[in-house]
Amino acid sequence: MLRRRRGSAGKRPENSEPQSDEIKKGGNGYESDEKSSSSSENLNLSDGSSPASGKKKWNCVDTCCWFVGCICSMWWFLLFLYNAMPASFPQYVTEAITGGPLSDPPGVKLAKDGLKANHPVVFVPGIVTGGLELWEGHSCAEELFRKRLWGGTFGEVYKRPLCWVEHMSLDNETGLDPPGIKIRPVSGLVAADYFAPGYFVWAVLIANLARIGYEDKNMYMAAYDWRLSFQNTEVRDQTLSRIKSNIELMVATSGGRKVVVVPHSMGALYFLHFMKWVEAPAPMGGSGGPSWCSDHIKAVMNIGGPFLGLPKAVSGLFSAEAKDIAIARGIAPGFLDKDVFGFQTLQHVMRMTRTWDSTMSMIIKGGNTIWGGLDWSPEDGHQCNNFKKKNINGQPEVHNATLSLFNSSRVKYGRLLSFGKHVADLHSSEIESVDFRGAIKGNNQANTTCRAVWTEYHDMGIDGVKAIADYKVYTPDSIFDLLNFAAPKMMKRGGAHFSYGIADDLSEEKYDHFKYWSNPLETKLPNAPEMEIFSMYGVGIPTERAYVYKLSPAAECVIPFQIDTSAEGHCLKGGVYSVDGDETVPVLSAGFMCAKGWRGKTRFNPSGIRTFVREYSHAAPATFLEGRGTQSGAHVDILGNFALIEDIIRVAAGATGEDIGGDQVHSDILKWSERIKLKL
Repeated sequence: MLRRRRGSAGKRPENSEPQSDEIKKGGNGYESDEKSSSSSENLNLSDGSSPASGKKKWNCVDTCCWFVGCICSMWWFLLFLYNAMPASFPQYVTEAITGGPLSDPPGVKLAKDGLKANHPVVFVPGIVTGGLELWEGHSCAEELFRKRLWGGTFGEVYKRPLCWVEHMSLDNETGLDPPGIKIRPVSGLVAADYFAPGYFVWAVLIANLARIGYEDKNMYMAAYDWRLSFQNTEVRDQTLSRIKSNIELMVATSGGRKVVVVPHSMGALYFLHFMKWVEAPAPMGGSGGPSWCSDHIKAVMNIGGPFLGLPKAVSGLFSAEAKDIAIARGIAPGFLDKDVFGFQTLQHVMRMTRTWDSTMSMIIKGGNTIWGGLDWSPEDGHQCNNFKKKNINGQPEVHNATLSLFNSSRVKYGRLLSFGKHVADLHSSEIESVDFRGAIKGNNQANTTCRAVWTEYHDMGIDGVKAIADYKVYTPDSIFDLLNFAAPKMMKRGGAHFSYGIADDLSEEKYDHFKYWSNPLETKLPNAPEMEIFSMYGVGIPTERAYVYKLSPAAECVIPFQIDTSAEGHCLKGGVYSVDGDETVPVLSAGFMCAKGWRGKTRFNPSGIRTFVREYSHAAPATFLEGRGTQSGAHVDILGNFALIEDIIRVAAGATGEDIGGDQVHSDILKWSERIKLKL
């Protein structure tokens, strides 16, 4: 090294003698190989290494450093390539894979056709998709002021799970804020444009509307705390009043053009409640008068609206389960019930969600009249392997696979909950059930050991739990008796804010109460004959409709019932019976009211508001480059469906339901609706 440094400092004359220390020690101009080896060996020995190999040992630290260095180098290299490549390169790769140029997004396409922003647009998000942030909390959440506890990265869930559950729960008596805690909805379009980083909700629709000239002043996100009952959003936050004021402002500043309202999921029920509230007199309502909706709303374009409720809402309240949770339980039995890092997952989920009164707005409505009984249902004869799907070219194709042996037995969808698959298949005359309603509840040993994960099941005792299972089968009518027996505190709060029946006479004074406003079978649409209502939803995806249950193994702190994932059969997989829908909302719930209940002048639609059913056949992404797909019919992913977005943009630009093609039906909703004998 010394010779190289000297040589690099300047060129030595050819005949000059070297003056380095090496000459003095070695007696010549170069060190011998032996001396180099000895010197290297001495260095290794001074480091504590073995001289046997003459090389430094490769240890764990070196491996880690090498690995991190490779990752960093690769990252910077890819980042360099990304910034260096032409802007058109990703599109070129996509076109090469898909075999042709990509179609323009709806906003770009319609802007080329000359469409421009016209009617203001109001978005009404559904349950869980709107962000919630902390304004006041306990000591465990001191540094989280105005940070999202719901939405975003969900970092607090795994950092401090028990603290997060404590703050996300509402008061079990009032359904409002617990003492010392204030969580409020995020405001603005950012409240629900993305649910989590990279997972869009309203972002794609907003971006496409912006292509034809929409901006923040004529788009409004009607964010609300989706945990509260609908009327309590007004009591606590004056959310309904804010929506009313914002719509009035948008109409006034746009030259009198009425708004187009786009609710999604539970937002459809929330806006149904709003339309009754805004016209009702104070103090219960907003005092807008009987013509407010007619004066301010052009169209309500409901996306995936669960107008008649959800079977999965029942299973969620009953056992904190749905299909995905049941599958997880089947893969890892007992894991979700165990105390994982001090967090007993399902028990805490049940305790938390049972304080969210909004979930009770989605319990099924209409009872056996709508959903069927022990031996019938509107969907009788449905074949689960005949879903209409689209191929990669967008053309519909029907899969008429050879029917399985299970198809010979008709699925009894009216049996919403059955304890045992054999019970789900029996004729009603063969079912031996024991009435649970008179059963005596008793204390459980868990009462003293499970206070942190307390659920109302712990008050039932073994006799109460056994009585529920002995009843065997629960139809839509008996589901309410079941929930009132199993969760009386929850149902008492829910019964004060929501209804689930069918009105005999809508002129009765009792139907002026707010508890009926979100049930389309117990309330009237506003007097607005020029308004239009759309029911827009995906089809072609198996959707939860009924369940096979079993008793959980006897243990402390465990929810005593769970879906029997071993149950298989025709339309039955993992203990869950499926029908056509968008993976969350069955076709019957999303489409019946616009297909029949509100169609023409009926007692539920006295002014004859025009209604349209718009179904979108589900097609999975053709390539991974499509992300979640542009033809998806899934409950949330449909918000990125190009056909649906185009329909919304056209109506917002001034088109009517007839202009965009009227009804678009792919399912059996019309046939199923006719089987329902409802007085109209």
